[in-house]
Amino acid sequence: MKLTTVLFDLDGTLLPMDQDKFTKGYFTLLTQKMSAYGYDAKELIDTVWKGTAAMIKNDGSITNEAAFWKVFVMQYGEKAITDQEHFNSFYREEFQAAKAFCAYEPKSVETIKKVKELGLQSVLATNPIFPRTATESRIRWAGLRSDDFVFYTTYENSCACKPSLSYYQEILRKLDESAEECLMVGNDVSEDMVAQKLGMHVFLLTDCLINKENKDIHAYPHGSFDQLMAYIEQRMHA
Repeated sequence: MKLTTVLFDLDGTLLPMDQDKFTKGYFTLLTQKMSAYGYDAKELIDTVWKGTAAMIKNDGSITNEAAFWKVFVMQYGEKAITDQEHFNSFYREEFQAAKAFCAYEPKSVETIKKVKELGLQSVLATNPIFPRTATESRIRWAGLRSDDFVFYTTYENSCACKPSLSYYQEILRKLDESAEECLMVGNDVSEDMVAQKLGMHVFLLTDCLINKENKDIHAYPHGSFDQLMAYIEQRMHA
């Protein structure tokens, strides 16, 4: 079946980063902002992690956004609801400083351009644990635009997270595509390569490799951006 769509992860794939460094920097910015509104740093970070866990365990009955804020309301009560605009303003403003914890890879831009030139559509399949505002910011940090993608996942428009197969199935339904027509490109062996179980083609980008389970990466096509383009062109002519 002909390849029609390439799904790209963002963090560590199109946007190079050290995940731990980024997370630490992000939490520092968040707690600095929210301390002015009476939020204890440790409690806030713990609650964000609990909300993230709720999104990852989401059974698909509600959006990830709803799953996240349900945890916040349980922890902080009505204060969480009244302060939601402060969190929104954080992602519009202070969060922009987190660009310093990321790198820039020109080949990300080149690859998206080449994929389009080949007549393929690009989807941004980033784990939808962030609001749309934060996702669109990270797209810009990578030197790209939101309209480079026919669809991008955020916590507002998704009801599942990686590594759940439901996450990928949800994208396929929205695109009205079959798994066999799609290629998933990512740097995380556990979260991104799992798409292969649905019948998707996969490519493991190794520049910022995450392999927490120490799996044999030779089980997957893998390598650099140049090797990715060679693989895509090979698939196009298969």
